[in-house]
Amino acid sequence: MAATDHLRNNIIDKLLTITNKDYLTALYKLVEKSADVNGKVKLTKAQMLMLQLSDADIKSGKLISQEEVDKSDLKWLKEL
Repeated sequence: MAATDHLRNNIIDKLLTITNKDYLTALYKLVEKSADVNGKVKLTKAQMLMLQLSDADIKSGKLISQEEVDKSDLKWLKEL
């Protein structure tokens, strides 16, 4: 994985742990200003593969309801 992709993924992982709304709002404004003007995003090969795999899962009916995911998450959290 390229250094830029690795850095981006690390930032995303850390963002997922932030719960302070004001902090997230400030970060959002910062990122929004630096976004590509034409709105196009260049996806990596890994991202394209993940999207293709997701499409295949949807077409073959390999889906999990949000309720099932929530139950699984609660079970996992209780085991911590």
